[in-house]
Amino acid sequence: MSYRKRVYAALFAVCLAAGVFAVGKSGIQMKAQKEREEQESFLSRKKDTLRLWYTDENLTDYLNAAAVAYNEQGNVRVEMVLADDSEYLEAINEASLGRSDRPGPDLYLITNDCLEKAYLAGLAKEISDQNMFRDIDFENFAAEAAVTYDGRVVAYPFYYEACALLYNKTYLKDYARLQLEAEADLAAGEAAQADADAGNVEEEAAGEESGHEFSEEEILRKAYECLPDTIAELEDFADHYNAPEQVEAVFKWDVSDILYNYSFAGDHLIVGGENGDDPDQIDIYNLETLQCLTTFQNLNQFFSIETREVSYESVMQDFLEGKIVFTVAGTEAVNRMAKAQADGSFAYEYGFYGMPDLTEELKSRSLSITTCIAINGYTELEEQANDFAQFMMKDWTSGLNLQETTGKMPVYGYPLYDDYIFLDTYDTSMPIPKMMTTGNFWVQMEIAFTEIWEGGDVNALLKGLSEQVMSQVTGDDSYTEEYIELPVEEVPEEEYLEEPEG
Repeated sequence: MSYRKRVYAALFAVCLAAGVFAVGKSGIQMKAQKEREEQESFLSRKKDTLRLWYTDENLTDYLNAAAVAYNEQGNVRVEMVLADDSEYLEAINEASLGRSDRPGPDLYLITNDCLEKAYLAGLAKEISDQNMFRDIDFENFAAEAAVTYDGRVVAYPFYYEACALLYNKTYLKDYARLQLEAEADLAAGEAAQADADAGNVEEEAAGEESGHEFSEEEILRKAYECLPDTIAELEDFADHYNAPEQVEAVFKWDVSDILYNYSFAGDHLIVGGENGDDPDQIDIYNLETLQCLTTFQNLNQFFSIETREVSYESVMQDFLEGKIVFTVAGTEAVNRMAKAQADGSFAYEYGFYGMPDLTEELKSRSLSITTCIAINGYTELEEQANDFAQFMMKDWTSGLNLQETTGKMPVYGYPLYDDYIFLDTYDTSMPIPKMMTTGNFWVQMEIAFTEIWEGGDVNALLKGLSEQVMSQVTGDDSYTEEYIELPVEEVPEEEYLEEPEG
């Protein structure tokens, strides 16, 4: 081989080796790039984790099921964290600031009375849709008031606690039947007298019975007419009711709990305005509330109940055993009564009804407590947290049914008939106020109610309660209310006609 050919051959070998090296290097780079793209794709598919804190262990199964349902349709993984209910907000704050051994929540459950404290601490953000209550699907006065602070909607309403009148429908139908029979007998007697006066007298056949038959519809209609719309009607029922042997009380309730007593304070006791957040709107000591609580105290004359010997559970047990005709029950009673009737532990029919007014002029108004879903002000997943909160709030979207699963009454869902009674009561209720300056008001009021029920001076107790609250709000320890004199009810004098002499 000539020298020139050997040089060309060597150069060709070098170029070939360089080409092979270049191709090999390119292949390595392409493989590395592919691996990098696959890793980025995996990371992009990894879901963010939302953490929701709660304190009621009875919600655990429902919340976990809700998380699974949401995970299947979203790009976010939801983790439920059961927390201790003592110092709950403080624990959320510490975790949110990184001062805890566990990460803070992105959203959490909290009752509406704590929303002022949560918002001012930066632990509750305004929700994404500030106009949600303008939507016909979410119109609810109490729900809007419960989650509104300083004109801003700062949480989503989830479920609520309120009260209604629970009654033994079997007893009421028996009473209605007797009323119908009495009315029929009276009508028959008047007709017979009219015939006798007209000379149309027919002899009654020997052994003929004068019994009357009434349809179920007639009996139910009459029973509903007997349901009390005012305290006076309830007292009138108690006066005329011939109770069966097993009945120990016509009306009995937990007189020691403010939740079941508050409606007797009427619609005139104001603490914080409609939203419960305005310290300039406090009116506790007024004539109407004095009249309402005087009526409440007088109930003890008809329905003697010892505050130290009664509790909500004991009253509900007495009702289940058929010892009570009427009681005041919470939302949990819907599930309790349905279960008791299904398993045979309650051998009667039952029903729910709105709380009676004090009088036709003095209207009652129940207290409500709303458990809300708050978005943590420290979350980095605000959009996702709002989306999941809305999913939770719209109970019908999850298909899990909060009320059937836990006994909690959802603000928004598919209510049954009994649920509608509570929902109507809730819609017109007074949400428990959220002002920190009146945080102990409910304890003070519960004490005042107990003393009033046991015969205390209504005027002095209500005046003292108002002065105590106003001293806290104004910072003036010498704050004094002007004494209100209750009007004395005038009893009309009977006129006596003098008999003529002779």
